[in-house]
Amino acid sequence: MSALDLAGVGFAYGPRRALDQVDFRLEPGSFTALLGPNGAGKSTLIALLTRLYDLQQGEISVCGHSLRREPRAALARLGVVFQQSTLDLDLSVEQNLRYHAALHGLPGSVATQRIERELERQQLGPRRRDKVRLLNGGHRRRVEIARALLHEPRLLLLDEASSGLDPASRDGLNRHVRQLCRDRGMAVLWTTHLLDEVQAEDRLLLLHQGRIIANDRAGSLGEHNEGGLAGAFERLTA
Repeated sequence: MSALDLAGVGFAYGPRRALDQVDFRLEPGSFTALLGPNGAGKSTLIALLTRLYDLQQGEISVCGHSLRREPRAALARLGVVFQQSTLDLDLSVEQNLRYHAALHGLPGSVATQRIERELERQQLGPRRRDKVRLLNGGHRRRVEIARALLHEPRLLLLDEASSGLDPASRDGLNRHVRQLCRDRGMAVLWTTHLLDEVQAEDRLLLLHQGRIIANDRAGSLGEHNEGGLAGAFERLTA
């Protein structure tokens, strides 16, 4: 069963089509980069996947559950880290995690066990009682990833998650998410407009003007274009 399946997805803001016949599938354990210039439709797609927007056209399934017909079952298998932080800055790290666990209906003992596990995995134990506003950008992203993993999703969406981070923090976050993908067999969809966040072995979806114009291994796209992946990106989105 695929972790995510999109078929004929379309969305319009009045007369302007933001997405047009978008089709792709993510398999369990895969790391997929969704790349596109500003205005390509990436944020609209994330809004549809998280049901911030209602689907107008096509079908989206998460782990076999239709987002339109079985939204609760689909969203229960989905973890999300948005571009803009959604943490409560005046709550501690642990309080933010407990609030999220309660929203997902996790029993207290289960929540405690998973919070301890994620705090250790994200190396946040010493900061558990610190208010989020005291953390730097990299640590806040780790809290958001810990929160997104508490209910053990099968699919993790990261929408421009490295935005605003310094280069070292961006690289650390990228490596960390890839390790999670390998360790947990979780599918990851990483949206970005930065080419240096994409590796040759990644599957790459290139979104431009609302359409998927490339769906291949990043290394393959780079090999067949002058200037490598950057050259392919420039040519395809010209």
